[in-house]
Amino acid sequence: MAQIVKKTKQDKQPKHSLAPKDFLLEIGTEEIPAKFMPGALAQLKDLAEKACSHNRLDYTEIKTWGTPRRLALYITKLAPEQREETLEVKGPAKKAAFDPAGNPTKALEGFARSQGVRVEELVVREFANGEYLFALKRETGRATKEVLPEIILQMITGLNFPKPMRWAYSELRFARPIRWLVALYGEETVPFALENISAGRTTYGHRFLSAGQLELAAAGEYRSKLEKKGYVLVDQDERRELIWRQIQELAAAEGGKVEPDEDLLEEVTHLLEYPTALCGGFSQDYLELPKEVLITPMREHQRYFPVLDDRGRLLNKFITVRNGGANGLEIVREGNEKVLRARLADARFFYREDLKIPLAQYVDRLKKIIFQESLGTIYEKVMRIGRLVEYLADKTGQDKKTTNTALQTAYLSKADLVTNMVYEFPELQGIMGSNYAAQTGETPEVATAILEHYLPRFAGDVLPESMAGTLVSIADKIDTIVGCFAAGIQPTGSQDPYALRRQALGISHMILSRELPLSLFELVAQAYGGYADKELKLSQADVQREVGEFFKLRLRNIFMDRGIGYDVVDAVLAAGFDRPVDTWRRTAALDKARVEESFGALLTAFTRVTNLAKKAEGGQVDQALFTEKVEGELYQAFTSLKQEAAQDREKGNYLTWFQKATKLQEPIDNFFNGVMVMAPEEDIRNNRLALLKEISEFFTQVADLSKIVVA
Repeated sequence: MAQIVKKTKQDKQPKHSLAPKDFLLEIGTEEIPAKFMPGALAQLKDLAEKACSHNRLDYTEIKTWGTPRRLALYITKLAPEQREETLEVKGPAKKAAFDPAGNPTKALEGFARSQGVRVEELVVREFANGEYLFALKRETGRATKEVLPEIILQMITGLNFPKPMRWAYSELRFARPIRWLVALYGEETVPFALENISAGRTTYGHRFLSAGQLELAAAGEYRSKLEKKGYVLVDQDERRELIWRQIQELAAAEGGKVEPDEDLLEEVTHLLEYPTALCGGFSQDYLELPKEVLITPMREHQRYFPVLDDRGRLLNKFITVRNGGANGLEIVREGNEKVLRARLADARFFYREDLKIPLAQYVDRLKKIIFQESLGTIYEKVMRIGRLVEYLADKTGQDKKTTNTALQTAYLSKADLVTNMVYEFPELQGIMGSNYAAQTGETPEVATAILEHYLPRFAGDVLPESMAGTLVSIADKIDTIVGCFAAGIQPTGSQDPYALRRQALGISHMILSRELPLSLFELVAQAYGGYADKELKLSQADVQREVGEFFKLRLRNIFMDRGIGYDVVDAVLAAGFDRPVDTWRRTAALDKARVEESFGALLTAFTRVTNLAKKAEGGQVDQALFTEKVEGELYQAFTSLKQEAAQDREKGNYLTWFQKATKLQEPIDNFFNGVMVMAPEEDIRNNRLALLKEISEFFTQVADLSKIVVA
């Protein structure tokens, strides 16, 4: 089969004098959910870049803009036609292309015919493995306006959304129904149709503020006309900047400030087309409630920005952003205040009702809340967490006070899930538990640990500061991980409904940060024992193996994030990863040892030892079978090193361990130079292989150096 091995790009300038023009594509829709927008805009830009590259269309810049009612693609100075290219198509080898008389063979003639060229037009290219015939084929460029309809349809249908929908009789799946399409190349429309909608030059402004339809004379007037005539700021970056500036100015005018909140700002940006910020207020009486009780309904339910004073205390003010101008702003303010007043009244009622009984009395109600259908109730989970905390406290050598604090924290850790406040505002779990514990007689240490046991909540989040919080957090997370794996609910691809990857990462970070002397396999076995009364899909051995590999990947990522090379990490993990703290010490030591001058020679010696050690059939080393002096010298050096290295390993002094291990390099070299390992005498051969196997196993208890990549 003919093979294209090279594309020769011609001059990027078109043959004729046509100038490049700006291109606009606008997909007008019903309101797209704000959380869909960042991904959709990024996808649209990526699809456009790939389409232009694939179709040999030059341009200056690609931008994507969007509002709730539109996705727009703008390409600056898009070339009027495709670049011409010359394809070099590889054909038969020269020796197979001509017969002894120098005439073309049938293979060569068939190749030329298939490529639409004459035999005499073929050229010869020389390679290391011989000479080959090539056909040079010039691909002329089509006009951009001819290519665009194909590209546009591919881009629109290539967009993916978290929850696409179909509408009416449409077969297309999209974020929301498409209502209009605009496609302009300079002043010309690009003719195409999608789902009975023909593209044109008519766009639409703000749903309420504009007069409706707007006719675009050319792609270049898109942004300015939408803003001036349609009351739409189509550039999301411009909207975000304007919103944040308005918020800061309003907060400053009230003597306060608004802390940066990128997630909320991003969401608000994609909820509106023409932003105007306004400041509202609420009764100071509500400030008696915990700060989080006020902020949560403001932020999560109403998309308001809370206003704080210079000491971080909440003021009875909020800032919201309307989708419109300044007209009737007072009415909008009053409406928002009324809605928030109702929300805060509910929050105060829930808070007061929840405090009528101690937090501990809520625990029994957890018996009616299912954790997971195969794994029982939340109450059962709380009991398992308590048993795991006892185990962890014992293994990490905690004193009685810390242990008792952790046990009480474990008992109360999920109690707030059945309170009125958390039922209404799930985002407050842990926060309300901590507050209610402090309000109903629990110690400050228990109240703090209840909040901390949910940490870390995401990658890069803070870790629990207290030991009690750390123990309960590890217990809670390992119980979930082991239970889910045992029930057959492992993460697959991008699916991880119980956030097991995040929880395993959190456990790993906590163990490493506090240098806890824990065994992962023992911890998994202990957690598995808590499910003795459940019907599980996997045995303990299977769960230990699968969860172990799961943690191995998390540790690999952590170590590489710390700047360690992948080969060093893989070498250490291959030697075992059961105890994360020890694993990290070995990794850090090997990373330092590998740059020392003597390490290269040691690595070479280790490789020779390991390659031959694979042939060993077992058995002990018998000194009586040594026939050469170098055998005894290597054995004595190895025996002495094992005794010294055992102490270093026990203390975690792995850099010293590696430095001492280099002492074996010379006796290993002497051994290989002085004997023939694969001696004809079976007993002598097996004895030498047994010695090499012992040395290899000694090294691979710390790291498999065969995985180290030599620069």
